[in-house]
Amino acid sequence: MVLPTQPAQVDQGLLDACGAEPNWMCEWVWNSTSNATLAKMSDWFVGTPVTVLLILLGAWILSRFARRYLGRMISAAVAQHDSVATRQLDRVGLGKFVDEPDPRRDARARSIAGVVGGTAAVVIWVIALITVLGEIGIDLGPLIAGAGIAGIALGFGAQSIVKDFLAGLFVLIEDQYGIGDVVDLGEASGTVQEISLRATVLRAQDGTVWHVPNGEVVRVGNRSQVWSAAVVDVTVAYSSDLVEAQSVILQTARDVCASSAWKDQVLEDPDLLGVEAFGSVGVTLRIVVKTTAGTQWALQRSLREAIKAALDAAGIEIPIQRLQ
Repeated sequence: MVLPTQPAQVDQGLLDACGAEPNWMCEWVWNSTSNATLAKMSDWFVGTPVTVLLILLGAWILSRFARRYLGRMISAAVAQHDSVATRQLDRVGLGKFVDEPDPRRDARARSIAGVVGGTAAVVIWVIALITVLGEIGIDLGPLIAGAGIAGIALGFGAQSIVKDFLAGLFVLIEDQYGIGDVVDLGEASGTVQEISLRATVLRAQDGTVWHVPNGEVVRVGNRSQVWSAAVVDVTVAYSSDLVEAQSVILQTARDVCASSAWKDQVLEDPDLLGVEAFGSVGVTLRIVVKTTAGTQWALQRSLREAIKAALDAAGIEIPIQRLQ
């Protein structure tokens, strides 16, 4: 026959002095002195401060550990992402142009690590603060309920801000663009001057400064990432010899690209694609030159100037549309 287990006896004095869940200091003083007043005082002046101090110390250690660990993890993830991009560029013969260390990689990793580490630290310290309030006897029920209602209201009112922050974080993680890149964000285009989690600041060619919320960016066109292409369309008259015209244009482009001003910026030999279109006044020929990032516009201007002079010297007409 199994005898029923006897309930453990409760020390009523300890219960009166330290409560139903006695602190370790209060219980130790009560067991040592059996003095309720001394036990209560030790709990308030020694036990609670020590517990609060240990909670704050633990929060500090966890926040420092989170910042350091997340920083290393994010740096490794960014490096892995860049190595995948490098392998993809190797397949098309452009890996040699990204072998050198990318300063944007470290800046991007620091930015992301700062954001994620800061968020983790805030979460840790909020939990620590709530725990401390519970230790000093504050009823957390109404406080948590009020914070929940305020959080719901804030969430409804700040949806666009949260959207901007998440979009900005992915811009940094995926390296969609960086400071100095020339980008087209749909509503605005220009040179990136500043990137934050909230918005991207662009300087347009006419000097206009655009502040674009990251959450409003639907698509990104980066015109200066890794390499660019100078595209020049040349229109010649229908009566022109197309073979001769193409020969003049291609040779002129090769001479410009081989000059001291451009040989370091040109990545591949000029590629004459041939007839691009038939227009109302002539035939359009297209030539493409692969260049380093951001130099295509200046090269296009140099090519147009040189090609115009070469066609004039060869007696090849560049037609114009005359108004009746």
